[in-house]
Amino acid sequence: MAVRSLGCCVRRLLDILQGRAGLRGWPLPVLNSPCRAASRPPGSTLATADTAHPASYHTLREQAARQPAAFWGPLARDSLVWDTPYHTVWDCDFSSGKIGWFLGGQLNVSVNCLDQHVRKSPESIALIWERDEPGTEVRITYRELLETTCRLANMLKRHGVCRGDRVAIYMSVSPMAVAAMLACARIGAVHTVIFAGFSAESLAGRINDAKCKVVITFNQGLRGGRVVELKKIVDEAVKHCPTIQHVLVAHRTDNKVHMGHLDVPLEQLVFDYQPGDVFGCVADIGWITGHSYVVYGPLCNGATSVLFESTPVYPDAGRYWEMVQRLKINQFYGAPTAIRLLLKYGDAWVRKYDRSSLRTLGSVGEPINHEAWEWLHNVVGDSRCTLVDTWWQTETGGICIAPRPSEEGAEILPGMAMRPFFGIVPVLMDEKGNVVEGGNVSGALCLSQAWPGMARTIYRDHQRFVDAYFKAYPGYYFTGDGAHRTEGGYYQITGRMDDVINISGHRLGTAEIEDAMASHPAVPETAVIGYPHNIKGEAAFAFIVLKEDAGDSEVVMSELRSMVATKIAKYAVPDQILIVKRLPKTRSGKVMRRLLRKIITGRAQDLGDTTTLEDPSIIAEILSAYQKHIDKRAADIPEHSPPST
Repeated sequence: MAVRSLGCCVRRLLDILQGRAGLRGWPLPVLNSPCRAASRPPGSTLATADTAHPASYHTLREQAARQPAAFWGPLARDSLVWDTPYHTVWDCDFSSGKIGWFLGGQLNVSVNCLDQHVRKSPESIALIWERDEPGTEVRITYRELLETTCRLANMLKRHGVCRGDRVAIYMSVSPMAVAAMLACARIGAVHTVIFAGFSAESLAGRINDAKCKVVITFNQGLRGGRVVELKKIVDEAVKHCPTIQHVLVAHRTDNKVHMGHLDVPLEQLVFDYQPGDVFGCVADIGWITGHSYVVYGPLCNGATSVLFESTPVYPDAGRYWEMVQRLKINQFYGAPTAIRLLLKYGDAWVRKYDRSSLRTLGSVGEPINHEAWEWLHNVVGDSRCTLVDTWWQTETGGICIAPRPSEEGAEILPGMAMRPFFGIVPVLMDEKGNVVEGGNVSGALCLSQAWPGMARTIYRDHQRFVDAYFKAYPGYYFTGDGAHRTEGGYYQITGRMDDVINISGHRLGTAEIEDAMASHPAVPETAVIGYPHNIKGEAAFAFIVLKEDAGDSEVVMSELRSMVATKIAKYAVPDQILIVKRLPKTRSGKVMRRLLRKIITGRAQDLGDTTTLEDPSIIAEILSAYQKHIDKRAADIPEHSPPST
């Protein structure tokens, strides 16, 4: 599979492989760390020929920043199985949005994930499928996974799937879903894995966007003790998908999986992964964390990866920790929203189970608050496990900022991502586009240098890619996040700077919720704002304007919640809906969402410049409506009022 053939997919498999998941045989000096977080993979030497002493974190970081080709070239050459060697390591220019790595090279991702390990150790465990019911786990060897992948790849070919075709995978977390991903990679098809909680309408939209040729699904899925009718959802979705030619249905079994009719230095350095460890990332494979740290990262490293099909509270709040005890998990990687949820149930559910196998805990998906960090570290980790709060994005492909790797004995500060990974060169920018220097400063977080794992384009729309990531700050990649840099040079992520909200680890554009609500015949206008939530991290707050003949407002709000759940997903349903007479708009007709955000987060006394408002009196109007809203909630359900800051 040619490197260039993967350019159509934003979450490119090759990017993931090159950037995070396949760099075994680390040909660089070992990093000294008390938790071995930067140790060289097994079977490789401790130092290169030109150095007699271990290099420090700062030395390697400087080399990666100043000489990216010299740093990454030997890693890719010695760590991956290439069909055709590359001729150029690095050709990138942020001013034009050009991202080029390992030009001319050809490899197959599935070969790097499977074949090379089958040749060495075919009966090693690749996957532990932690099924919905606890205690019914299934272990899959690398040999079995390769055989299933090849059978599915041949089936796809028999149904006319060719190199470059797009395949939608709408399946619950399972070995068959992983095999489907690898089968696509094996024949050069591009997979789009769609979260199995999406509605038929959302599924259809994603299928049409990618112009998929085939959908692979199960008849049913299981989650939290409930049956999910996946095939029925697919059947409804494909009615509106003209490019779909086949729906292939895989079969679940209670034993080994079979077909029916149808990163990484990062992982090793950040999580202290060692041979024989069980890596437990509990993310769904429909999200980038699942792609990178459930599938491609662990498998390229020959690791054992846990596939978690259930929920953190099924059948009870001890599910994660019972699983850790039973499977002897060594690294646990999850989302702060789940940790905040479990924290409410108390310590007893954690202490009930043996967690002595754990060495590293990881947080992903959103900034973790201090209370959740302390509980995860002190209670779950018994104050002995390394806890890494990781920052990265779908677009970067893998972890960019994390406490490890680091110098030996370096501190870890609660709730802070802290240190850039090798090749990551962050800068902070002010509102005028100037670089903010020094410590104890804040700004827009940008990256000044490309690295191998990052996306190279947006499918069929490269100009959109340039406009979204390189236009705001020319010459830099704009992450869309804000950050604070301490006097010590550590980075604290402060949150999104645009209209994307993060609900329980799910990134979602507020416009998508607005569109769903605006389709109601009684709702001509709506504005959705994200606000801090004690459990979810962020929640959606909807301001809506009703038509005069809208009827019973409570009925309308109930219908709106149902519409959002149907059109998007249940997690996207706004926690709060406030009816207003009108929205605050500029003279050009744009809704001033920042004013709404400040009102619902207790910052109404600091609204900033309001001179562009069409009618400034609307502020008092909305404040009055909001005050009545929170007074009513305080009387009914005070614990859910949005927190003041």
